[in-house]
Amino acid sequence: MNSLGRIFKITTFGESHGEAIGVVIDGCPAGLKISPEEIQTELDKRRGGQSAMTTARKEKDQVEILSGIFEGRTLGTPIALIIKNQNTRSRDYESIKNLYRPGHADYVYDAKYGHRDWRGGGRASARETAARVAAGAVAKKLLLSAGVEIIGNVVQVGNEKGGQLNEKMKEIIARAKAEGDSVGGVVEVVATGVPVGWGEPVFGKLSSDLARALVSIPAVKGFEIGDGFECATKLGSENNDALVNQGGQIKTASNHAGGIVGGISNGENIVLRVALKPASSISKEQTTVDRDGQEQNISVQGRHDPCVCLRAVPVAEAMTALVLADHYLLSKISKI
Repeated sequence: MNSLGRIFKITTFGESHGEAIGVVIDGCPAGLKISPEEIQTELDKRRGGQSAMTTARKEKDQVEILSGIFEGRTLGTPIALIIKNQNTRSRDYESIKNLYRPGHADYVYDAKYGHRDWRGGGRASARETAARVAAGAVAKKLLLSAGVEIIGNVVQVGNEKGGQLNEKMKEIIARAKAEGDSVGGVVEVVATGVPVGWGEPVFGKLSSDLARALVSIPAVKGFEIGDGFECATKLGSENNDALVNQGGQIKTASNHAGGIVGGISNGENIVLRVALKPASSISKEQTTVDRDGQEQNISVQGRHDPCVCLRAVPVAEAMTALVLADHYLLSKISKI
């Protein structure tokens, strides 16, 4: 599938080394103020080539608005956004186009479709996430009108944990890069201002929709809300969030649930985290097979992130925003 959402719905298109990538947003209400600069600001957060800790591939990621926005406001019609690919180097993949890169989707794409775009991973490349970030910028603006804000941070690199990216984390990334390797980590996203009542029972849970969206990000291998897997180590008396009356409002004394109970938002901050594996493209030699099943050695050259977490932050924010925007609009229908 290439689409996400029920009311605020997006469909992305394009490949890593194709002419362009882009997204069509359907269901965004008319009259929302949004400028190209606001979308570009989000895209700039994701761009590579801005530090030694990210890929050297420098794309301007200049967004073009093809439809759906006029005189700075949404029209209520489909919004089409496109981003041209300008700095592709497909020659980097010529020598390994018949080899299956460990950790990549090369083999499964070939097995499923019998044909694949080997230039940088094609549709499976994280390059596709730029389109999600562009759509997320619109979703963020819609949510802001409802008082909801979203912020993400890198909270772990390798075994090093912290509230945000610190010097020790940077050292771990630099060491992995110097060794021709890569390192994984954890990104945390917090959404503030979400009111009570977003989410649907059973199969339309806010938590399950967030899980589906966040796990669709390339390299994500784990997802949790609130205390997540830590809940397994606690007693119910430790894990339950006591309900209290704060100035006439029902609140919780703690937030182990991460702002979602029974799949429905409870008015507290929504806190989620995703674990990202080390980038699969590394120059350190590995073993693999070619399309004929013959064992080979492979060293992936080219421009790749030694740690994908840094550029995954705006992507995780965008996916969170897209789900929350959808549930915001769904909540309006459920009250009619």
